[in-house]
Amino acid sequence: MKPLDGVRVIELATLFAGPLATAFLGDFGAEVVKLEHPRKPDPSRGHGPAKDGIGLWWKVLGRNKRTATLDVSTPDGALLLQRLVKDADVLVENFRPGTLERWGIGPSALHAANPGLVIARISGFGQLGPYARRPGFGTLAEAMSGFAAATGEPDGPPTLPPFGLADSITALATAYAVTLALKAGVGQVVDLAILEPIMAMLGPQITWFDQLGYVQPRLGNRSANNAPRNTYRCADGRWVAVSTSSQNIAERVMRLVGRPDLIAEPWFASGTGRASQASTLDDAVAHWIGARDRGEVIAEFEKAQAAVAPIYDVRDVLSDPQFSALGTAAAVPDPDFGTIRMQNVPFRMSETPGEIRFAGRAHGADTDSVFTTLGLSPAELVSLRERGVI
Repeated sequence: MKPLDGVRVIELATLFAGPLATAFLGDFGAEVVKLEHPRKPDPSRGHGPAKDGIGLWWKVLGRNKRTATLDVSTPDGALLLQRLVKDADVLVENFRPGTLERWGIGPSALHAANPGLVIARISGFGQLGPYARRPGFGTLAEAMSGFAAATGEPDGPPTLPPFGLADSITALATAYAVTLALKAGVGQVVDLAILEPIMAMLGPQITWFDQLGYVQPRLGNRSANNAPRNTYRCADGRWVAVSTSSQNIAERVMRLVGRPDLIAEPWFASGTGRASQASTLDDAVAHWIGARDRGEVIAEFEKAQAAVAPIYDVRDVLSDPQFSALGTAAAVPDPDFGTIRMQNVPFRMSETPGEIRFAGRAHGADTDSVFTTLGLSPAELVSLRERGVI
């Protein structure tokens, strides 16, 4: 048994936040039916590298989902959606606010069909406010949340992540919100603005400004809260990251690198004080690390019980014994490639673990099976296809 066994989810979402949220729900047993436009598949199928013409990102986003096609902007498509949600528990959508209402399938119509339905609405700016109807993507959230302004080198430009960070955080928030709504046991609308979950991850920036007028600056890989904290190049050209969030660890690092004298400085007694002298501490750590290969650096840090990590790319991740022990990469059955590896469920539960049962399926692979459950005959399916509804 999985925690969400018996929960039925209808996905009307494209690209990243909505599809990843439903993937997380599917990992723990929810039956997810992804509805795509008959002639315009989810654009994520064409994002990033492909193999044999098949997008690999979609294989991850589409895991554990049945895929069907339906043009919900048509009257017949809207009616079929209302029939589908009668037996569903959750609907996840990410159209621009007002779009579903224009098609006659807004929350009032959906709740008329199923009063207990949880409707998660994901948009760039939320369902309310002056920006609600603007196009919104994760990049805009990364820009407006404060993330980009605080990321990058002090003398460099604001920096955006090279992947869907805001979307991914929103996906986790959506899955969390949906499970809370299911626990509450009452049909409701969950309004998720991609702007907000990433802002919640940025620490107490609002509180700092409210109480002190403090605006977090760009510091590169340093921290305003402690030092030494940075990335350092080893003698063999490879890199490590060092963190000293606790006082004990900071002291161990400075003893290890041969500068115990700095521990006696008055400013060393707090993380903020150490951050004020980051250049002095960085110079000492960089000099010691720069004279040693990465293997020796990590061994000596571990011996000293100080915190260090190698900076990995995906090749390192897949060969590291810690990730292997955790099962971080799953080998998933796939009809196109036989087996495909991807990130596994991001946590382990001892009694009700999640599981990736299969990778993303072809566009419309399950259309007939999804709609025959509504009692549609083969002739009706043919008619719907001819009219472009499915």
